[in-house]
Order: sequence, then C-alpha cells, then structure tokens
Amino acid sequence: MKIVFAGTPEFAAQAMRAINDAGHEIVLALTQPDRRAGRGMHLQASPVKEFALEKNIPVLQPETLKRSSSHPQKQAQAQDTYTQLSEIDFDLMVVVAYGLILPKDILDIAQRPGRHGSFNIHASLLPRWRGAAPIQRAIQSGDTKTGICIMQMDVGLDTGDTVLINALEITPEETSDTLHHRLAKLGAQSIVDVLNHLQAGEDLVRTPQEVKGVTYAEKIFKSEAEIDWNLSAQEIDRQIRAFNPFPGATSHLHELPIKFWNSRIPKIGACSKAGRPGELLGFSEEGAYIQCGQDILEILEMQKPGGKKMNASRCLQSLGYHEQALRFDTK
Repeated sequence: MKIVFAGTPEFAAQAMRAINDAGHEIVLALTQPDRRAGRGMHLQASPVKEFALEKNIPVLQPETLKRSSSHPQKQAQAQDTYTQLSEIDFDLMVVVAYGLILPKDILDIAQRPGRHGSFNIHASLLPRWRGAAPIQRAIQSGDTKTGICIMQMDVGLDTGDTVLINALEITPEETSDTLHHRLAKLGAQSIVDVLNHLQAGEDLVRTPQEVKGVTYAEKIFKSEAEIDWNLSAQEIDRQIRAFNPFPGATSHLHELPIKFWNSRIPKIGACSKAGRPGELLGFSEEGAYIQCGQDILEILEMQKPGGKKMNASRCLQSLGYHEQALRFDTK
C-alpha cells in the first residue's frame, strides 16, 4: 500500500521501519522541523527524517498544518504541504507521535474516494489517557495495564474509533523508558497488521470509544520533577519511574540537585529504622533507604550534577555520605 507517514520521535520511526520492512511503500514523510539539541546545540533531524533520508523518501517539515496561520511563512508552508498532499497518490495516512495537530482539511485529503483515511498509533487503552504523555501518566497513576490502540482519526483529540487494541501488563519495576520500548515494538507490529488487513481487502471493525473512563495525559513539565518526600513511598516510586528518562525526578541535598532514576518498594522488614521525610535511613546492597511521608522507599539509581547514573549508595558515598546523616529537602 502507498502510505503518507507523519511522525517525529523514535517511537514513530520504529513503526515507519516496520511498515517499510513489511513491503508497503511510504511515498511521503511529514515530521517536525529540525531542532537544536546536545551540548553544541546543533540542528538535529528527527529519527523519522533520518530514516526517510536513508530510504530516499521525500520529507516535508512544516511548522504548522493550519493554512489559517497569521504568520506568512508558516501559512505558506502549510499551503505547500496541503498542495503536495492533494497531488500525491496514496492509499492512507499513518500518524504516530507527530506533534502537530492535523486539521480537518488534511484529514479530508486522506478520506477522498478510494482511500482509507488516517490511522493513529496511540500508546494507551483508549479512552484512558488521551493526549500527549500516556506512557508517563499510566505509570505515575499506578496503572497495571496499558497497550496500543490503532485509531481511525477524526478532528477530536484521540477520539476516533479504534480498529485494533493490543494490551500488555505494566510491571512493578517499569519505567517510562522500558515501557516506551515495549510499546513502540507493539505499535509497529499492530499498524502492520492493520495495513495487511486493508491490503487483503478485509473490512476493519471500527469500535466507537466508550464515553465513560475518559482521562487526559497532560504534557510532562520539568516543574513536576521535584520530589515531595511528604508523599507516600508508593507515590514517589511511581513519580521516579514515570519521569525516567524525562524530566528525571529531582531532590536537593544542601542545594545540590540530585536526579533519581530508579526505585522500588522494599520488602517488609528490609529496613527497621524510621525517620523524618527525606531522611536517609541506611544502605542496602543495591541502593539506599529513604523515609517518605508514609513508608520507606529504596532508591536504586541516582545521579549527581556532572556525573553518571550510578548505584544510589555509591552515589551518596561519592558525595561524602558514608553514614546516615543526611536529609533531602522537603517541599
């Protein structure tokens, strides 16, 4: 099948590679403009653009798809994109973590007679966690299950009918990083299944989303990263795992910002001491015990400024804390 692909990060690029490997033809790629990144702040192409260039797939990078933009340059880019999409021959559009809203006039192009419309790969079990950060919010909220929905797109925010749902379990040790990789693989497999069904002429069963159970996964902000040690160990554990790799849960030790990358709820009796919220109670073989507002949390991986991620006990000891005489700042 001939496909227009819209996406930006590695999550999208993995689906793009799977579509290509399955023998479908990607005739055009839409991705966000190159962004400055890294220590040198050099312009960097998105993973989707890098794969497209490798496979000689034409790439468009408009800053917006809204032809009504008041900015002349952006309006011209949007119009050019609309024109090229109108003229190109394709069967359907696949959208994965693109980062730009697709207005109705763009969706209408993919709905023209003889075409199948636009399909989105969404990393949650819709209608739970519509929006920008479904992976992080699922872990932060303590969900035990998530998955991939392939959705027929409409003008709403992740409101379209689902055509395929594949669920998976969220493990107690899951971070957003590990769950991202698992869901990216599942999403790639799922969209190929849908494309193969369409190519075989089989009808897709479109299921409207439930009106109950709708939740929204708001964008993650760095301002959410600071740990409040007055919260329960369970809440802090979820925050640490949800914010790995971005933005990284943070707590200050005498004004020194420390990143927390991994943690777990210790076994009952693992630490018999108690203290004030944020206080180091002792070291374990794999980390350090910190008192929370309720219960104790075992921190496994930390990072000091300018350093590398390391075992929590070694990180604290490298800062000169060989005894339990420290307490992280509380809000």
